[in-house]
Amino acid sequence: MVTTSLSLIDQHGQDPTVAASRAVRNAIAHNALPGVWEVAGLSHPNEMIIEVQVAVPYPEQVREEEVLAVLPFGRKTLTVESGGMVVQGRAIPELNDKNDEMLIAIAAVTVLVENE
Repeated sequence: MVTTSLSLIDQHGQDPTVAASRAVRNAIAHNALPGVWEVAGLSHPNEMIIEVQVAVPYPEQVREEEVLAVLPFGRKTLTVESGGMVVQGRAIPELNDKNDEMLIAIAAVTVLVENE
């Protein structure tokens, strides 16, 4: 089992899906699993089980399929819960801001391999 986590922000647009997707993307971008195929005896990366947990403001607005699309391989599941942060920003109409909020999401990505 390998778990990595990271938080990231959506500065403009106030979209919790964007914040969650960025957090997941960055969590996996800063990690590598070299040798996992050989050690675990996998023949394809889609055999990995990937569990994603995201805490974000306005979790009911998260488009789950878009967040999971960030992951290129694996049998993926996503749990979204209320959390993260809302911090004061500055609305810029040209960037499609709805208000002055900046949304911060926290993501944990866990990779598991089934043992026989």
